[in-house]
Amino acid sequence: MQVKRFFAADMRQAMKLIRDELGADAAIIGNRRIAGGVELTAALDYKLSALAPRVPNAELEEELRKTQSKIVSAQAELSLRGEGDGDVNRQLFAGLPLTAAEPLIEPTLEEPPRPAPVAAPGIDRRVFDSMRSELNGLRELLEVQLGSLAWNQLQGAKPAQANLWRRLQRIGLSGPLSRDLLAQVAEIEEPRQAWRMLLAHLARMITTPEIEPLEEGGVIAMVGPAGMGKTTTLAKLAARYVLKYGAQHIALVSMDSFRIGAQEQLKTLGRILNVPVTHVAPGQSLGQTLEPLVRKRVVLIDTAGLQASDPALRLQLESLAGRGIKARNYLVMATTSQKQVLQAAYLSYKRCGLAGCILTKLDETACLGEVLSLAISNDLPVAYLTDGPRIPDDLHLPRRHQLVSRAVSVQMQEDPSEEAMADMFADIYTSPPERVG
Repeated sequence: MQVKRFFAADMRQAMKLIRDELGADAAIIGNRRIAGGVELTAALDYKLSALAPRVPNAELEEELRKTQSKIVSAQAELSLRGEGDGDVNRQLFAGLPLTAAEPLIEPTLEEPPRPAPVAAPGIDRRVFDSMRSELNGLRELLEVQLGSLAWNQLQGAKPAQANLWRRLQRIGLSGPLSRDLLAQVAEIEEPRQAWRMLLAHLARMITTPEIEPLEEGGVIAMVGPAGMGKTTTLAKLAARYVLKYGAQHIALVSMDSFRIGAQEQLKTLGRILNVPVTHVAPGQSLGQTLEPLVRKRVVLIDTAGLQASDPALRLQLESLAGRGIKARNYLVMATTSQKQVLQAAYLSYKRCGLAGCILTKLDETACLGEVLSLAISNDLPVAYLTDGPRIPDDLHLPRRHQLVSRAVSVQMQEDPSEEAMADMFADIYTSPPERVG
Protein backbone atom coordinates (compact mmCIF):
# COMPACT_ATOMS: atom_id res chain seq x y z
CA MET A 1 0.00 0.00 0.00
CA GLN A 2 1.37 3.41 -1.02
CA VAL A 3 0.59 6.30 1.37
CA LYS A 4 1.44 9.92 0.62
CA ARG A 5 0.61 13.40 1.90
CA PHE A 6 -0.47 16.23 -0.38
CA PHE A 7 -0.51 19.95 0.36
CA ALA A 8 -2.51 22.58 -1.56
CA ALA A 9 -4.23 25.93 -1.13
CA ASP A 10 -7.72 24.38 -1.11
CA MET A 11 -9.47 21.03 -1.18
CA ARG A 12 -10.09 20.91 -4.93
CA GLN A 13 -6.47 21.56 -5.81
CA ALA A 14 -5.39 18.87 -3.36
CA MET A 15 -7.83 16.38 -4.90
CA LYS A 16 -6.47 17.19 -8.37
CA LEU A 17 -2.90 16.51 -7.16
CA ILE A 18 -4.02 13.14 -5.81
CA ARG A 19 -5.81 12.19 -9.03
CA ASP A 20 -2.81 13.21 -11.15
CA GLU A 21 -0.24 11.31 -9.07
CA LEU A 22 -2.07 8.31 -7.61
CA GLY A 23 -5.03 8.02 -9.97
CA ALA A 24 -8.78 7.83 -9.46
CA ASP A 25 -8.53 4.68 -7.29
CA ALA A 26 -6.68 6.45 -4.47
CA ALA A 27 -8.50 6.60 -1.12
CA ILE A 28 -8.49 9.64 1.20
CA ILE A 29 -7.57 8.41 4.69
CA GLY A 30 -6.97 11.75 6.42
CA ASN A 31 -7.39 15.50 6.05
CA ARG A 32 -6.70 18.57 8.13
CA ARG A 33 -6.37 22.32 7.81
CA ILE A 34 -2.87 23.79 7.93
CA ALA A 35 -1.46 27.28 7.64
CA GLY A 36 -1.95 28.39 4.06
CA GLY A 37 -4.19 25.54 2.91
CA VAL A 38 -5.07 21.89 3.51
CA GLU A 39 -3.24 18.61 3.96
CA LEU A 40 -4.68 15.35 2.60
CA THR A 41 -3.34 11.88 3.23
CA ALA A 42 -4.08 9.47 0.38
CA ALA A 43 -3.41 5.75 -0.04
CA LEU A 44 -3.21 3.60 -3.15
CA ASP A 45 -4.33 -0.06 -2.93
CA TYR A 46 -6.03 0.78 0.35
CA LYS A 47 -7.68 -2.36 1.80
CA LEU A 48 -11.08 -1.93 3.39
CA SER A 49 -11.96 -4.02 6.39
CA ALA A 50 -14.22 -7.06 6.13
CA LEU A 51 -16.96 -5.08 7.86
CA ALA A 52 -16.92 -2.53 5.01
CA PRO A 53 -16.82 -4.40 1.71
CA ARG A 54 -15.68 -2.42 -1.28
CA VAL A 55 -18.55 -0.84 -3.21
CA PRO A 56 -18.51 2.19 -5.50
CA ASN A 57 -19.70 4.51 -2.71
CA ALA A 58 -17.73 3.00 0.19
CA GLU A 59 -15.21 5.82 0.57
CA LEU A 60 -17.89 8.47 0.25
CA GLU A 61 -20.21 6.80 2.76
CA GLU A 62 -17.37 6.41 5.25
CA GLU A 63 -16.57 10.14 5.04
CA LEU A 64 -20.27 10.97 5.38
CA ARG A 65 -20.51 8.88 8.53
CA LYS A 66 -17.45 10.54 10.02
CA THR A 67 -18.83 13.97 9.21
CA GLN A 68 -22.24 13.13 10.62
CA SER A 69 -20.69 11.87 13.84
CA LYS A 70 -18.56 15.00 14.20
CA ILE A 71 -21.51 17.31 13.63
CA VAL A 72 -23.77 15.52 16.11
CA SER A 73 -21.00 15.41 18.72
CA ALA A 74 -20.28 19.11 18.20
CA GLN A 75 -23.94 20.00 18.59
CA ALA A 76 -24.19 17.93 21.74
CA GLU A 77 -21.14 19.66 23.20
CA LEU A 78 -22.47 23.09 22.36
CA SER A 79 -25.88 22.31 23.81
CA LEU A 80 -24.26 21.70 27.19
CA ARG A 81 -23.02 25.27 27.28
CA GLY A 82 -26.53 26.60 27.78
CA GLU A 83 -29.19 28.48 25.93
CA GLY A 84 -27.10 31.65 25.95
CA ASP A 85 -24.82 30.27 23.28
CA GLY A 86 -27.60 29.53 20.77
CA ASP A 87 -26.60 32.29 18.37
CA VAL A 88 -23.03 31.02 18.14
CA ASN A 89 -24.30 27.47 17.56
CA ARG A 90 -26.54 28.60 14.71
CA GLN A 91 -23.72 30.56 13.12
CA LEU A 92 -21.38 27.59 13.37
CA PHE A 93 -23.64 25.17 11.53
CA ALA A 94 -25.14 27.63 9.02
CA GLY A 95 -24.67 26.48 5.45
CA LEU A 96 -23.46 22.92 6.16
CA PRO A 97 -24.76 20.32 3.69
CA LEU A 98 -25.33 17.74 6.44
CA THR A 99 -27.07 18.63 9.69
CA ALA A 100 -28.42 16.70 12.59
CA ALA A 101 -31.91 17.88 11.69
CA GLU A 102 -31.70 16.52 8.13
CA PRO A 103 -29.07 13.75 8.02
CA LEU A 104 -28.05 12.08 4.77
CA ILE A 105 -27.13 8.93 6.71
CA GLU A 106 -28.92 8.22 9.97
CA PRO A 107 -26.51 8.89 12.86
CA THR A 108 -25.84 6.24 15.46
CA LEU A 109 -25.39 8.83 18.18
CA GLU A 110 -28.31 10.36 19.96
CA GLU A 111 -28.21 13.89 21.21
CA PRO A 112 -28.32 13.89 25.02
CA PRO A 113 -31.22 15.65 26.73
CA ARG A 114 -30.68 19.37 27.09
CA PRO A 115 -29.93 20.29 30.71
CA ALA A 116 -31.33 23.31 32.45
CA PRO A 117 -29.54 26.52 31.42
CA VAL A 118 -26.56 27.27 33.61
CA ALA A 119 -24.18 30.16 33.72
CA ALA A 120 -21.42 29.27 31.27
CA PRO A 121 -17.91 30.65 31.53
CA GLY A 122 -16.47 32.78 28.74
CA ILE A 123 -16.16 30.77 25.51
CA ASP A 124 -12.87 30.85 23.65
CA ARG A 125 -13.71 32.03 20.15
CA ARG A 126 -10.74 30.14 18.76
CA VAL A 127 -12.38 26.82 19.68
CA PHE A 128 -15.39 27.60 17.50
CA ASP A 129 -13.24 28.94 14.66
CA SER A 130 -11.14 25.76 14.70
CA MET A 131 -14.23 23.52 14.73
CA ARG A 132 -15.89 25.49 11.95
CA SER A 133 -12.72 25.32 9.86
CA GLU A 134 -12.52 21.55 10.28
CA LEU A 135 -16.17 21.01 9.36
CA ASN A 136 -15.85 23.28 6.32
CA GLY A 137 -12.83 21.26 5.23
CA LEU A 138 -14.84 18.06 5.51
CA ARG A 139 -17.63 19.66 3.54
CA GLU A 140 -15.25 20.64 0.71
CA LEU A 141 -13.80 17.15 0.64
CA LEU A 142 -17.23 15.54 0.42
CA GLU A 143 -18.35 17.91 -2.34
CA VAL A 144 -15.29 17.15 -4.47
CA GLN A 145 -15.60 13.40 -3.94
CA LEU A 146 -19.34 13.46 -4.58
CA GLY A 147 -18.90 15.46 -7.79
CA SER A 148 -16.20 13.13 -9.13
CA LEU A 149 -18.23 10.05 -8.21
CA ALA A 150 -21.44 11.39 -9.78
CA TRP A 151 -19.68 12.33 -13.03
CA ASN A 152 -17.94 8.95 -13.34
CA GLN A 153 -21.19 7.09 -12.71
CA LEU A 154 -23.06 9.20 -15.30
CA GLN A 155 -20.43 8.49 -17.97
CA GLY A 156 -20.71 4.77 -17.34
CA ALA A 157 -24.49 4.53 -17.05
CA LYS A 158 -25.67 7.21 -19.51
CA PRO A 159 -22.96 8.12 -22.05
CA ALA A 160 -25.41 9.99 -24.32
CA GLN A 161 -26.50 12.26 -21.46
CA ALA A 162 -22.87 12.76 -20.42
CA ASN A 163 -22.16 13.99 -23.95
CA LEU A 164 -24.98 16.52 -23.65
CA TRP A 165 -23.45 17.71 -20.38
CA ARG A 166 -20.13 18.31 -22.17
CA ARG A 167 -21.81 20.23 -24.99
CA LEU A 168 -23.60 22.51 -22.50
CA GLN A 169 -20.33 23.17 -20.70
CA ARG A 170 -18.71 24.12 -24.00
CA ILE A 171 -21.39 26.81 -24.32
CA GLY A 172 -20.56 27.94 -20.78
CA LEU A 173 -23.89 27.31 -19.03
CA SER A 174 -23.86 26.90 -15.26
CA GLY A 175 -24.13 23.44 -13.71
CA PRO A 176 -27.56 23.96 -12.07
CA LEU A 177 -29.01 25.39 -15.29
CA SER A 178 -27.58 22.47 -17.32
CA ARG A 179 -29.09 20.01 -14.85
CA ASP A 180 -32.57 21.51 -15.19
CA LEU A 181 -32.35 21.67 -18.98
CA LEU A 182 -31.32 18.02 -19.22
CA ALA A 183 -34.22 17.05 -17.00
CA GLN A 184 -36.54 18.43 -19.70
CA VAL A 185 -35.17 16.03 -22.34
CA ALA A 186 -34.49 12.99 -20.14
CA GLU A 187 -37.08 10.89 -22.02
CA ILE A 188 -35.69 11.66 -25.50
CA GLU A 189 -33.27 8.94 -26.60
CA GLU A 190 -32.24 10.22 -30.04
CA PRO A 191 -29.19 12.52 -29.45
CA ARG A 192 -29.89 15.06 -32.21
CA GLN A 193 -33.53 15.47 -31.24
CA ALA A 194 -32.58 15.80 -27.56
CA TRP A 195 -30.06 18.54 -28.42
CA ARG A 196 -32.57 20.49 -30.53
CA MET A 197 -35.23 20.29 -27.82
CA LEU A 198 -32.70 21.27 -25.18
CA LEU A 199 -31.77 24.44 -27.10
CA ALA A 200 -35.47 25.21 -27.59
CA HIS A 201 -36.02 24.98 -23.82
CA LEU A 202 -33.02 27.27 -23.27
CA ALA A 203 -34.47 29.87 -25.65
CA ARG A 204 -37.80 29.81 -23.81
CA MET A 205 -36.02 30.44 -20.51
CA ILE A 206 -34.56 33.72 -21.78
CA THR A 207 -36.96 36.59 -21.11
CA THR A 208 -37.21 39.84 -23.08
CA PRO A 209 -39.36 42.94 -22.43
CA GLU A 210 -42.79 42.93 -24.05
CA ILE A 211 -42.29 46.59 -24.98
CA GLU A 212 -38.96 48.06 -26.03
CA PRO A 213 -37.70 50.29 -23.17
CA LEU A 214 -37.29 53.33 -25.46
CA GLU A 215 -40.86 52.90 -26.71
CA GLU A 216 -42.12 52.67 -23.14
CA GLY A 217 -40.30 55.89 -22.27
CA GLY A 218 -39.60 57.35 -18.83
CA VAL A 219 -36.33 57.53 -16.91
CA ILE A 220 -33.85 54.86 -18.00
CA ALA A 221 -30.52 54.43 -16.20
CA MET A 222 -27.44 52.48 -17.29
CA VAL A 223 -25.76 50.87 -14.25
CA GLY A 224 -22.82 48.54 -13.86
CA PRO A 225 -19.09 48.40 -13.13
CA ALA A 226 -16.52 50.33 -15.12
CA GLY A 227 -15.61 49.00 -18.55
CA MET A 228 -18.96 47.34 -19.30
CA GLY A 229 -19.92 49.85 -22.01
CA LYS A 230 -22.55 52.00 -20.24
CA THR A 231 -21.74 55.32 -21.92
CA THR A 232 -21.41 53.79 -25.39
CA THR A 233 -24.71 51.96 -24.93
CA LEU A 234 -26.40 55.17 -23.79
CA ALA A 235 -25.10 56.92 -26.92
CA LYS A 236 -26.54 54.18 -29.13
CA LEU A 237 -29.91 54.39 -27.37
CA ALA A 238 -30.02 58.18 -27.67
CA ALA A 239 -29.12 58.09 -31.38
CA ARG A 240 -31.69 55.35 -32.02
CA TYR A 241 -34.43 57.48 -30.44
CA VAL A 242 -33.42 60.72 -32.18
CA LEU A 243 -33.34 59.07 -35.59
CA LYS A 244 -36.84 57.70 -35.03
CA TYR A 245 -38.63 60.47 -33.10
CA GLY A 246 -36.42 63.55 -33.17
CA ALA A 247 -34.43 65.32 -30.44
CA GLN A 248 -37.12 67.42 -28.80
CA HIS A 249 -38.46 64.74 -26.44
CA ILE A 250 -35.24 63.24 -25.06
CA ALA A 251 -32.62 64.41 -22.53
CA LEU A 252 -29.37 63.00 -21.15
CA VAL A 253 -28.21 63.07 -17.52
CA SER A 254 -24.74 62.26 -16.21
CA MET A 255 -24.12 61.05 -12.63
CA ASP A 256 -20.47 60.28 -13.38
CA SER A 257 -18.26 62.86 -11.68
CA PHE A 258 -15.45 60.36 -11.04
CA ARG A 259 -14.14 59.32 -14.47
CA ILE A 260 -11.94 61.83 -16.27
CA GLY A 261 -13.63 63.14 -19.39
CA ALA A 262 -16.94 61.38 -18.74
CA GLN A 263 -18.96 64.60 -18.68
CA GLU A 264 -17.24 66.03 -21.76
CA GLN A 265 -17.93 62.82 -23.64
CA LEU A 266 -21.65 63.08 -22.91
CA LYS A 267 -21.72 66.81 -23.73
CA THR A 268 -20.12 66.08 -27.09
CA LEU A 269 -22.81 63.49 -27.77
CA GLY A 270 -25.47 66.02 -26.80
CA ARG A 271 -24.10 68.62 -29.24
CA ILE A 272 -24.03 66.08 -32.07
CA LEU A 273 -27.60 64.93 -31.43
CA ASN A 274 -28.85 68.40 -30.41
CA VAL A 275 -30.03 66.91 -27.11
CA PRO A 276 -29.78 68.69 -23.71
CA VAL A 277 -27.29 67.23 -21.23
CA THR A 278 -27.56 67.77 -17.46
CA HIS A 279 -24.91 66.94 -14.88
CA VAL A 280 -25.71 65.85 -11.32
CA ALA A 281 -23.14 67.55 -9.10
CA PRO A 282 -21.83 65.76 -5.98
CA GLY A 283 -24.32 66.24 -3.16
CA GLN A 284 -27.08 67.35 -5.52
CA SER A 285 -30.39 65.51 -5.46
CA LEU A 286 -31.20 63.44 -8.54
CA GLY A 287 -34.87 64.32 -8.07
CA GLN A 288 -34.13 68.03 -8.28
CA THR A 289 -32.07 67.48 -11.42
CA LEU A 290 -34.92 65.61 -13.10
CA GLU A 291 -37.65 68.15 -12.23
CA PRO A 292 -36.97 70.46 -15.24
CA LEU A 293 -36.99 67.39 -17.51
CA VAL A 294 -40.41 66.13 -16.46
CA ARG A 295 -41.93 66.92 -19.87
CA LYS A 296 -39.34 64.87 -21.74
CA ARG A 297 -40.62 61.56 -23.03
CA VAL A 298 -37.29 59.78 -22.43
CA VAL A 299 -34.48 60.61 -20.00
CA LEU A 300 -31.31 58.52 -20.24
CA ILE A 301 -29.01 58.48 -17.21
CA ASP A 302 -25.32 57.58 -17.36
CA THR A 303 -23.92 56.44 -13.99
CA ALA A 304 -20.43 56.01 -12.60
CA GLY A 305 -18.85 52.55 -12.57
CA LEU A 306 -17.74 52.28 -8.95
CA GLN A 307 -16.27 49.45 -6.90
CA ALA A 308 -18.58 47.59 -4.53
CA SER A 309 -16.58 48.85 -1.53
CA ASP A 310 -16.86 52.52 -2.55
CA PRO A 311 -19.30 54.43 -0.26
CA ALA A 312 -20.27 56.59 -3.24
CA LEU A 313 -21.82 53.53 -4.91
CA ARG A 314 -24.32 53.13 -2.09
CA LEU A 315 -25.36 56.79 -2.40
CA GLN A 316 -25.72 56.44 -6.17
CA LEU A 317 -27.89 53.33 -5.88
CA GLU A 318 -30.05 54.94 -3.21
CA SER A 319 -30.63 57.93 -5.50
CA LEU A 320 -31.74 55.69 -8.37
CA ALA A 321 -34.02 53.69 -6.05
CA GLY A 322 -35.68 56.82 -4.64
CA ARG A 323 -39.47 56.83 -4.58
CA GLY A 324 -39.86 59.99 -6.61
CA ILE A 325 -37.46 58.94 -9.36
CA LYS A 326 -39.29 55.94 -10.86
CA ALA A 327 -36.21 55.01 -12.88
CA ARG A 328 -35.91 51.72 -14.71
CA ASN A 329 -32.35 50.58 -14.12
CA TYR A 330 -30.65 48.25 -16.61
CA LEU A 331 -27.50 46.36 -15.66
CA VAL A 332 -25.00 46.66 -18.51
CA MET A 333 -22.90 43.48 -18.72
CA ALA A 334 -20.00 42.90 -21.09
CA THR A 335 -20.16 39.34 -22.38
CA THR A 336 -16.35 39.26 -22.32
CA SER A 337 -16.32 39.41 -18.50
CA GLN A 338 -15.67 36.41 -16.27
CA LYS A 339 -18.62 34.87 -14.48
CA GLN A 340 -17.26 35.93 -11.08
CA VAL A 341 -17.17 39.55 -12.26
CA LEU A 342 -20.71 39.31 -13.65
CA GLN A 343 -22.04 37.74 -10.46
CA ALA A 344 -20.36 40.37 -8.29
CA ALA A 345 -21.82 43.12 -10.47
CA TYR A 346 -25.33 41.72 -10.12
CA LEU A 347 -25.03 41.41 -6.34
CA SER A 348 -23.77 45.01 -6.06
CA TYR A 349 -26.34 46.67 -8.33
CA LYS A 350 -29.47 44.68 -7.59
CA ARG A 351 -29.97 46.91 -4.55
CA CYS A 352 -31.28 49.71 -6.76
CA GLY A 353 -33.86 47.42 -8.38
CA LEU A 354 -33.10 46.11 -11.85
CA ALA A 355 -35.62 46.17 -14.69
CA GLY A 356 -33.39 44.02 -16.86
CA CYS A 357 -29.97 43.84 -18.45
CA ILE A 358 -28.16 44.93 -21.61
CA LEU A 359 -25.53 42.61 -23.08
CA THR A 360 -22.57 44.34 -24.73
CA LYS A 361 -19.46 43.37 -26.72
CA LEU A 362 -21.03 40.31 -28.32
CA ASP A 363 -18.61 40.73 -31.22
CA GLU A 364 -15.64 40.17 -28.88
CA THR A 365 -16.90 37.35 -26.69
CA ALA A 366 -15.78 33.73 -26.72
CA CYS A 367 -18.59 32.52 -24.46
CA LEU A 368 -22.21 33.58 -23.99
CA GLY A 369 -23.35 30.85 -21.62
CA GLU A 370 -22.10 32.51 -18.46
CA VAL A 371 -23.98 35.77 -18.94
CA LEU A 372 -27.11 33.91 -20.11
CA SER A 373 -26.97 31.71 -17.00
CA LEU A 374 -26.89 34.79 -14.77
CA ALA A 375 -29.76 36.47 -16.60
CA ILE A 376 -31.94 33.34 -16.49
CA SER A 377 -31.24 32.41 -12.88
CA ASN A 378 -31.98 35.95 -11.64
CA ASP A 379 -35.02 36.65 -13.87
CA LEU A 380 -33.31 39.52 -15.70
CA PRO A 381 -34.99 40.31 -19.03
CA VAL A 382 -32.49 40.98 -21.84
CA ALA A 383 -33.46 44.41 -23.18
CA TYR A 384 -30.79 45.13 -25.81
CA LEU A 385 -27.69 43.64 -27.43
CA THR A 386 -24.64 45.48 -28.76
CA ASP A 387 -22.03 43.92 -31.02
CA GLY A 388 -19.77 46.68 -32.30
CA PRO A 389 -18.73 50.35 -32.02
CA ARG A 390 -21.09 51.83 -34.64
CA ILE A 391 -23.75 54.22 -33.29
CA PRO A 392 -26.58 53.24 -33.42
CA ASP A 393 -26.19 50.46 -36.00
CA ASP A 394 -24.68 47.96 -33.57
CA LEU A 395 -27.59 48.15 -31.11
CA HIS A 396 -30.18 45.39 -31.55
CA LEU A 397 -33.35 44.10 -29.94
CA PRO A 398 -32.80 40.55 -28.65
CA ARG A 399 -34.31 37.53 -30.38
CA ARG A 400 -34.19 34.56 -28.07
CA HIS A 401 -33.56 31.82 -30.63
CA GLN A 402 -30.95 33.96 -32.39
CA LEU A 403 -29.22 34.55 -29.06
CA VAL A 404 -29.06 30.81 -28.37
CA SER A 405 -27.77 30.16 -31.90
CA ARG A 406 -25.07 32.74 -31.32
CA ALA A 407 -24.13 31.11 -28.01
CA VAL A 408 -23.69 27.79 -29.81
CA SER A 409 -21.66 29.35 -32.63
CA VAL A 410 -19.08 30.88 -30.26
CA GLN A 411 -18.75 27.84 -27.99
CA MET A 412 -15.39 26.40 -26.99
CA GLN A 413 -13.86 24.09 -29.57
CA GLU A 414 -12.52 21.57 -27.05
CA ASP A 415 -14.45 19.51 -24.53
CA PRO A 416 -13.97 20.50 -20.87
CA SER A 417 -11.51 18.40 -18.84
CA GLU A 418 -12.63 15.59 -16.56
CA GLU A 419 -11.57 17.68 -13.54
CA ALA A 420 -13.71 20.59 -14.73
CA MET A 421 -16.73 18.32 -15.16
CA ALA A 422 -16.23 16.80 -11.69
CA ASP A 423 -15.96 20.30 -10.16
CA MET A 424 -19.12 21.35 -11.97
CA PHE A 425 -20.99 18.35 -10.55
CA ALA A 426 -19.72 19.25 -7.07
CA ASP A 427 -21.18 22.77 -7.48
CA ILE A 428 -24.53 21.33 -8.51
CA TYR A 429 -25.04 19.64 -5.15
CA THR A 430 -24.64 22.96 -3.32
CA SER A 431 -26.75 25.09 -5.69
CA PRO A 432 -30.53 25.52 -5.77
CA PRO A 433 -32.46 24.65 -8.94
CA GLU A 434 -32.62 27.30 -11.66
CA ARG A 435 -35.90 28.66 -12.94
CA VAL A 436 -37.26 26.54 -15.76
CA GLY A 437 -39.91 28.09 -17.97
